[in-house]
Amino acid sequence: MTMDRLGDMRLFTEAATLGSLSAAGRKLGLSPAAASARLIKLEKALLARLFERTTRQLRLTDEGRLYLQHCRIALQAIDDAEAALQAGQNRVRGKVRISATSDFGRHMLRGWLDDFSRLHPDVSFALTLSDSVSNLLQEEIDLAIRFGAPPDSGLAARSLAPNRRVLCASPNYLARKGVPQTPAELTGHHFVVIFTAAGTLNELAFVRGEERYSYTLPVADAWETNDGAIARAWALAGHGIAHQSIWDIAADVRSGALQLILPDWCTHEAPVHALFHANRYMAPRVRVLLDFLIERFETTTGALLGDLAYPPERVRLRQDLSPEL
Repeated sequence: MTMDRLGDMRLFTEAATLGSLSAAGRKLGLSPAAASARLIKLEKALLARLFERTTRQLRLTDEGRLYLQHCRIALQAIDDAEAALQAGQNRVRGKVRISATSDFGRHMLRGWLDDFSRLHPDVSFALTLSDSVSNLLQEEIDLAIRFGAPPDSGLAARSLAPNRRVLCASPNYLARKGVPQTPAELTGHHFVVIFTAAGTLNELAFVRGEERYSYTLPVADAWETNDGAIARAWALAGHGIAHQSIWDIAADVRSGALQLILPDWCTHEAPVHALFHANRYMAPRVRVLLDFLIERFETTTGALLGDLAYPPERVRLRQDLSPEL
């Protein structure tokens, strides 16, 4: 395989990722005419059309989707080989492609990455924010931060911190509609509901000691979004009760902007995990970032969450088991 072919593969992969051949060309230092010529040359060599092209859209063909999967694997293998050489030289540099949920990424991880960059200025980031589980086996993601059980796949998972989902609403909303004292009293309330590609997240299973109660949040009149940051903003604005990660709303609860509802009931515990490729060499920049995030989650769990990290029953148990000072 020639170096020209590798360059063509990178151009094709970038064009598929960015949805634009000219944008891919600019990223790789090519003029639009040069990028177009190289793609045409690649298609002729493969005897296959990789894109359906119009003046406004670049869309992969079936052959293009198949070739893209293999290009990403081949190019990643080359990048991994270079990273292995860098590891021997103890250099922490290059780009880390990281994925996180929208609200957590905007309000917490973004600042942490700035802190990491000050320690390692030769590392840059490509941050993807999405509340759906990224398909790391196909996408160019080195590390994903996700709340909940890791998917059953070829991915490795590192537990980072405790997390639970809680019901919350603004004091203004609760003053208008009342504060539910039992799960049954949720009937008649308004809700902010998150939906994903897998479906709407509106099924709640309440647990308190030996008590169990199931409740389905009605969606007919709910405010619905696929973005956790929007759901939090709508809850703050008083549009209804939201079911949010404690990491996303702990500061709002501390400030009084949001109030926990049915705090004695546990609805869903979803520890934070870092997900990464189990069978891929971990570049030094990714390994150092993972170590940094492990430490940052550990310190922030105590500083930000405190007792909010656990259901009240668990907190009382921990206090009972703690030795007297």
